[in-house]
Amino acid sequence: MGRNLTLPVPETLYSTYAVALAAPIPDPAELARAEVTRRTRPPLRDLALGMLDSPMLTLDQRPAGDFPPLPADLLAAYGAAPADLAAIEDAPHLLAVRAAYRPGRPPAHEWSARAVAGAVGAALTAPVIDVFTPQVLAPEHLERSLPGPDGTFRLTDWMLLPHTSGTHGFFFITKGLARFGLPELQTENVPPDLVEPWGRLLNGLARRVLDLWLDELPAGEQPLVVDVPEVVSVGLRDIAAAQGTDDPLRREVPVRLRPDTAEPPVLTVLPADEGPDRLDSLCAALFGTPESRR
Repeated sequence: MGRNLTLPVPETLYSTYAVALAAPIPDPAELARAEVTRRTRPPLRDLALGMLDSPMLTLDQRPAGDFPPLPADLLAAYGAAPADLAAIEDAPHLLAVRAAYRPGRPPAHEWSARAVAGAVGAALTAPVIDVFTPQVLAPEHLERSLPGPDGTFRLTDWMLLPHTSGTHGFFFITKGLARFGLPELQTENVPPDLVEPWGRLLNGLARRVLDLWLDELPAGEQPLVVDVPEVVSVGLRDIAAAQGTDDPLRREVPVRLRPDTAEPPVLTVLPADEGPDRLDSLCAALFGTPESRR
């Protein structure tokens, strides 16, 4: 129960956002600086402007055909509005906003690139695409996702939790922890009646694991590896924190993380204790029985 997992720390993390342009921008950098200054609150404004004035953030405007095509089917599956899909399809130019930074607090590559792309998109009423997920970021989603003055943010605004059905249940895998340098989390064979509670548990677990990870990454010299517990407790407070809220109850359950040899690497989430119906037992212990959840 007291063992740790040793995870490698990437040297550099990268983010990419795309803005679908109806016409080319005469000076993308000038527009980005002006709009970030006007629309973004400090301290994020200062971080984004500092990244804009450094080689760590680049703006690359080209005809849309010079970039790899954006995956319209996935954008639609992840909630893109038909009007945005049409604007992306018809856009003659794209502006790629790319940033690079080391893992740790703050995730400057993601916060700065999203703030810059969002400011340009808002100024031009142009769709903004998070290339990592991939997902079209509606203006209200994008604005809400940016960190507050104290650096807090909703992890669910930076992560998707797709799930697919299979012969023995549903397969879940997070899509977003790799932004911060972590492996994604996955679970296999989730019973259909546990799709909703298990999804909530995975959101909370992602938040807990991310906090453990970031706590081990100091502001100074970057380590080559980080140890995180093999058995992690996840509770109602973690689930609430992932959604930017709070929960007064301290109820928690333990789960086990198992490294997977897939590429890119993932962590499989298992019950801490083996036995039949353990996923049911975990969800009941955390959320109550199905009858009490109605």
